[in-house]
Amino acid sequence: MQRGQEWLQTLLKLANVSAPVNANVGTIPELGHDLPEPNSYWLTIDETNLTPEHIRVLIGVDGAVLDAIQYLANSVLNLSQPETDQASYTIELNGYRLRRQAEIRSLAETAAAEVRFYGREVEIKSLSSAERRQIHTFLKEFTDLETFSRGKEPFRNLVVRPAGGLPDPLEYHRANS
Repeated sequence: MQRGQEWLQTLLKLANVSAPVNANVGTIPELGHDLPEPNSYWLTIDETNLTPEHIRVLIGVDGAVLDAIQYLANSVLNLSQPETDQASYTIELNGYRLRRQAEIRSLAETAAAEVRFYGREVEIKSLSSAERRQIHTFLKEFTDLETFSRGKEPFRNLVVRPAGGLPDPLEYHRANS
């Protein structure tokens, strides 16, 4: 956790951003997790001394810059680490992740309701890989539903469908060709 905090602090300094970083063991109550996830940490950039412009730039359009920083953190901090020592880092700024997680949960609940009502798959577009993973995790609790990702980045989408549904036609074709 401290290693991640120091890494992010250094990155911010290199970008001429003066802001402390707070580190906490990661919990995601918005996704139904009440207990801390093992080896999961939240690194929160303290926005107290940041201008609205700094915050806007660090978050980026649709969280793209924050996602990139988070991707770098997870890649660099886990490089050459044994699998047992690898950790998951979530970078937070100005409540963006918490707000986005609430939106993601709402998307998942809406998709689940649609699948149950209509009995057919629903495809959710424009999600980052981390956001797709959050929906996979959230919907794993619903035994009547299944999820998978379809397509290639940057056009990869998440599919929610009734459990035991027909195989994804593209995956079926690839597996049987």
